[in-house]
Amino acid sequence: MMKATAEQRHEVLVLGAGYAGLATAIQLAARTRRRGNLRVTLVNPYDTFTERLRLHMTATGRRTPVLNIPDLLDGTGAAFVRGWVTAVDTAARTVRIDDDQVLRYDTLVYGLGSIADTDAVPGADDHAYTLNGPEDAALLADRLARLDGGTVVVGGNGLTGIEAAAEIAERHPGLRVVLVGRQEPGASMHPKAKAYLDAALARLGVQVRSGVEVAEVLPDGVELADGSGIRADAVLWTSGTRVPPLAAAAGLTVDERGRVVTDGALRSVSHPEVYAVGDAAAIRQGYGVMHGTCQGGMPSGVHAALSILRVLAGKEPKPFRFGYYHTPVSLGRKDAVVQFTHPDDSPRRIVLTGGRAAKYKETVSAAPWPTFARMKRMPASGALWPHGGRYTRIRSAK
Repeated sequence: MMKATAEQRHEVLVLGAGYAGLATAIQLAARTRRRGNLRVTLVNPYDTFTERLRLHMTATGRRTPVLNIPDLLDGTGAAFVRGWVTAVDTAARTVRIDDDQVLRYDTLVYGLGSIADTDAVPGADDHAYTLNGPEDAALLADRLARLDGGTVVVGGNGLTGIEAAAEIAERHPGLRVVLVGRQEPGASMHPKAKAYLDAALARLGVQVRSGVEVAEVLPDGVELADGSGIRADAVLWTSGTRVPPLAAAAGLTVDERGRVVTDGALRSVSHPEVYAVGDAAAIRQGYGVMHGTCQGGMPSGVHAALSILRVLAGKEPKPFRFGYYHTPVSLGRKDAVVQFTHPDDSPRRIVLTGGRAAKYKETVSAAPWPTFARMKRMPASGALWPHGGRYTRIRSAK
């Protein structure tokens, strides 16, 4: 067979090397590396992978593994471009990188993820720390290391806030840690899991202020909506997420949070040559729109790769189906609670706690890397991703 020329080659551009973007690039490139008629290029601002599941550890100065993206792509045939995406032109099918490089695509995979919504509350963007990436987490770690006593306020008592508050309290027992949010921590969990979570936070000395809303973040603390305030030496903002405005600026149909609205095969409803994966996508299932997690991000990336291959083969892509399995929450290094869930993310009665839960959480956090290695070696008949500490095989629909 004659090798495809550059003009004949189908260009797939993957934006964002998070869990979903990496899964797409590795799965797609590994399946097509011998064909020569398709080229996959992955774009990311850094050449090291950001383990979002471990950023609360980075924020307390703990070392985490350094994972090199080009090494993860090695052997797949995928190319890597380091740079910031500054514009997407859907009419010309081009993407601008760092304002000085333009890449062309035939198919685009949009996986630029999400960050903490510091625009939602005045002062948060100016005065609060975030866990948006390793550099932001390192800034907080430096601040905490220089504090001799004092108070740290964690704004937002969702899972990220809970894990961060517990980690800070354990790592820096001399600090007063206050966890602030509208709901109680673990409100959606089974009562057994929530009771364990409450007891663990109390044991660590984390003060919980629930049923309150932060009205403004100040240089020296937070002002609450009821008029009271909490003085703080550092504020960590974890409440809510937002996505970059690039998709909306490009004319893609987005939801109220700026996420790309997709059809059942993860294609943009307005631009079918664009697929959206992970936190950047508004993916609707029977139970509602998925919320962003590694648990759902990697499967969406794999499915996008399979959908692209089906379309290029002249076939209709299969609808994406995903059900949640668990909610693992670390409570320091040797404690955790794992809430097992129904597919719609509602809690089951099954709960794992203590040291066994901590080991389970660590296994889940580490699971993507052996999974990516397996993807690189997968035959054309299937793909793997971690699911509840196990590996689930996804059959490609031929």
